[in-house]
This record gives sequence, C-alpha cells and structure tokens, in this order.
Amino acid sequence: MTTAIILAGGAGTRLRGEVPDLPKPMAPISGRPFMAYQLDYWIDQGVKDFIVSVGYKKAVIIDHFGSAYRGATIRYAREETPLGTGGGLMLALALVEDRQTPVLVLNGDTYFAVNLAKFKAAHKRANACWSFALFRATETGLYRGMAVDGSTRITALQSGTACAGEL
Repeated sequence: MTTAIILAGGAGTRLRGEVPDLPKPMAPISGRPFMAYQLDYWIDQGVKDFIVSVGYKKAVIIDHFGSAYRGATIRYAREETPLGTGGGLMLALALVEDRQTPVLVLNGDTYFAVNLAKFKAAHKRANACWSFALFRATETGLYRGMAVDGSTRITALQSGTACAGEL
C-alpha cells in the first residue's frame, strides 16, 4: 500500500459558508490546507504515490500541490462532471498502475489516523480483497455504519447509524 487514492471531488456544501472559494480539502487549518496535513501523515507512514480524484474547484488543489509533495508523486483523476463517490473512485482506480498491489482509499475531507503497518498486517492476515478501517461515531445520520462480527468481518451496511465496529 504505497499508493493512496484521495477522494477530493465533492462540492462541500456543508462547509461552503466557511470556505466559499475553496474545495473542502483546501480549508485552511493554522494557515495550511487540510490536505497538506493528510498528505504529511500518510507520507510519514511510507505512502509515496497519491492519486487525487478532483472535481469541484479542482484547479485550486492541482495548482497548490502540483505533481509532487515532500518527495511523493501526485497524479489527478479529473472529474469533468460530478460523478459522486463511486464515480470518482472508479476514475482514480483507472490510474493505478499495478492492479495486484492494494491501494489505500481516503476521503479528502476526513483525518482518520490509522497505523498503516498494522492495517496492512491485518489485511494480509485476513487474506481479504477489501479491508476497511472503521471508527466509532456518535453522529447518527452523518455516517453510514457497518456492523461487524467477532472476527471483524463486515456483516451489514447500516444507513444513518454510527459505526458498530472498528479495526
């Protein structure tokens, strides 16, 4: 997992009042774009290649980060019309060069600290096609939930509930 896809194409309607001229991943935190903190975190864990799926105000992200950041490469999957989360992910997956190596998929507006080495080990141990890092949330309606069993296998997707499990 040295490649990460960052989904950063959404219109950011909930945050529009605070940052009307910026896409959500570029919202300033202590003078730096949120996405810079996210990139720093994953680069520090060994991610060297990023594919950023961009849509809304994509030029702001592309112009700021360009094709490299702290030694990591950045490529862009450009949505010309809004494709939604799944469409943005499919567009970005088309740019993945090695289809046999797992990729990390991240939301561009969410900071979720996960130890990549432990996550990779759990993924390998489970011999899984897909692995999700989940967190407990109290905000019902904001996140979809996933019910997991005792062996951490996802047993159901839940609408409008907090996550039921975590890795």
